[in-house]
Amino acid sequence: MAFGSAGTLFALSGGVFTPIDLAFAADNREAAARLGTPLFVQISDTHIGFNKDANPDVRGTLAGSIDLVNAIAHQPEFIIHTGDITHLSRPAEFDAAQQLLSGLKASELHTVPGEHDVADATQSEYFQRFGRASGNRGYYSFDHRGVHMVGLVNVMNFKPGGLGILGDDQLKWLATDLAARTPSTPVVVFAHMPLWSIYDAWGWGTGDADQAIALLRRFGSVTVLNGHIHQIVQKVEGNITFYTARATAYPQPAPGVGPGPGPLTVPADKLASMLGVTSVSIRRDQPAAILIDAPLS
Repeated sequence: MAFGSAGTLFALSGGVFTPIDLAFAADNREAAARLGTPLFVQISDTHIGFNKDANPDVRGTLAGSIDLVNAIAHQPEFIIHTGDITHLSRPAEFDAAQQLLSGLKASELHTVPGEHDVADATQSEYFQRFGRASGNRGYYSFDHRGVHMVGLVNVMNFKPGGLGILGDDQLKWLATDLAARTPSTPVVVFAHMPLWSIYDAWGWGTGDADQAIALLRRFGSVTVLNGHIHQIVQKVEGNITFYTARATAYPQPAPGVGPGPGPLTVPADKLASMLGVTSVSIRRDQPAAILIDAPLS
């Protein structure tokens, strides 16, 4: 399902998301906040260093995203970034991105790399800045308020147009990591490229994702968050909800529309409505989470 410029709230109960359209006036943000304390906010595909017609000011739109997050009445407890922090993996781009992201009120930032973050010859720039949590592997997990968070990497050795790959070592690690959790543990998985097949002809999927999904099926509530395709697409499969995010940099075409993926130029007055961030909340009185997608306009 793809959604337009209106914000969309997803209430999760029993593994099923129900979409509710929201207009993001200040009073509606307050109403959304009352549904649950924000757990985290997802930012994706900031592409600092990009400066073509699709968005000549990606720093400005990231700054706008940060302002939107900082304006949430009840601040999220942490932020996740699902990759493509930069456009060309250059040190100056990472420096600029880190400076902007330091303006977030939330003190914790968790990241996974996109293919644009590991495009440097040594694939070291990203890991020098964000590799500590993962021992420079890129994948890792942590627990927060009873929710098990898992960051995966599917962009190493990326080939344009090719599918993402997790690899045997990461899948073995994931099996061990999840084995220690009970089926009632809510699990949130985040990676850059989609962990389900959206449009394989454009490389919008992960070739060995089925092995990871098989490990997740025993859990009662699983949310899988990705970036990469710069638009909202959702799928529910049993107790697993898959959800891709808008970028803060530029939109991309719908799957299969046009000659291929890449920056989509839209009228300037439409751009902000096609960019956005996602807020994820959790209710303690029942096993439920809330995803609020907010466009920048």
